[in-house]
Amino acid sequence: MRYALSTALMLSVAIHFFVSPAAGADNSRASVAATAAVYKPPMRGAPASRIGGGSRGTGEADFVLSVLAPDHTGFTTQAQPTLYWYASGPSIATLEVTVIAEADELPVLTQNLNLTSGGVQSFDLAKHGVTLKPDTEYEWFVSVVPDPTQRSKDVTSGGTIRRVSPDPAVQARAAASGERQAPIVYAEAGLWYDAIDALSRLIERHPGDAELHAQRAALFDQVGLPAAASYDRAGPR
Repeated sequence: MRYALSTALMLSVAIHFFVSPAAGADNSRASVAATAAVYKPPMRGAPASRIGGGSRGTGEADFVLSVLAPDHTGFTTQAQPTLYWYASGPSIATLEVTVIAEADELPVLTQNLNLTSGGVQSFDLAKHGVTLKPDTEYEWFVSVVPDPTQRSKDVTSGGTIRRVSPDPAVQARAAASGERQAPIVYAEAGLWYDAIDALSRLIERHPGDAELHAQRAALFDQVGLPAAASYDRAGPR
């Protein structure tokens, strides 16, 4: 009888030892999932295709360039938003940022930059004096230009953006929820660019916060940006 009780106790301890860590891991994953932002695309506006970039013409194998935009027109409430893109690494070629309004022949902005590092990159329109008109669709592109005389060799990625009027109820929820929850509020309201900007600014201030990186990776996954999602999911650098 004592042997049976002793055996049962040992089995209980063994089961607790081997099962508890897995249960804790599941609870941890559930906690992260519970706080992850869910992007709900806006119902209005014509769909537009996102252009993806590859390694063609750069001379750099497996180079990936991708605007961090959905495959439809993304919304922002900001007059001068910050645009984000992902590059898998640095490039010796010039990087060109272009913004053009619908129905316009000439861009409102063409700016050359140096791509000195990989990862998530940003471009603040306010620093370049560009203001988006309300309810106007803009195309924006990032291009790696290995040879300015042969633009067919460019690696280009592009998306579309539209400035919309802020919803007072959404703004109030974002303000009441705090800065860490604000990106979730914006994503659920269909404000892709506002959500990514708010989250990216948090990451800039807290680069070692793995949860923030996981939240941004989840948003990238939801709109089909696997390379950028993998970069964030790899954790803080």
